[in-house]
Amino acid sequence: MKKTLVKTGKFLSLVLRHKPEAIGMQLDPEGWLDIDALIQNAAKHGKAITLELLHEVVATNDKQRFSLSDDGLRIRANQGHSVPDVNLELSPTVPPHELFHGTVSQFLPSIQRQGLLKRSRNHVHLSADRETATKVAMRRGKPAILVIASETMHDSGHEFFLSANGVWLTDAVPVEFIVFP
Repeated sequence: MKKTLVKTGKFLSLVLRHKPEAIGMQLDPEGWLDIDALIQNAAKHGKAITLELLHEVVATNDKQRFSLSDDGLRIRANQGHSVPDVNLELSPTVPPHELFHGTVSQFLPSIQRQGLLKRSRNHVHLSADRETATKVAMRRGKPAILVIASETMHDSGHEFFLSANGVWLTDAVPVEFIVFP
């Protein structure tokens, strides 16, 4: 069953964060999809998902990537979208003194030149603790943990948002606010 949960979670990440068109759907402006339509369209594209499986993935996903609407009829990703113009309706939030970003060593020269850019995503993702940032970085190679002077950055006029699953989001992190390893 764990394999099924992981595969379904990856499928939901693809559809809810990056390519809803893969199953002939479009996210609403806040990133939501109707659950019944999602299940039907997934089946039409060879992916069998039950309501029970979907609820289990939402409840057990280690990164809490997904949320259900209050009425339980819709689902969305909490952050990480590359679909343009998704508005998660997050309010600007004062960040802690420092935040962390996990990356891999090979990207350090580019980050030292350009800072952290959102690239194809809608936001740069930051972690509240070094441990989480390390886990994120370890997925792709030798981890490098950057310390972000988020309080100073915020005081300089940059906005921060806190997603439903605890990931800090911002548009970019200029080099002057980054402490490199």
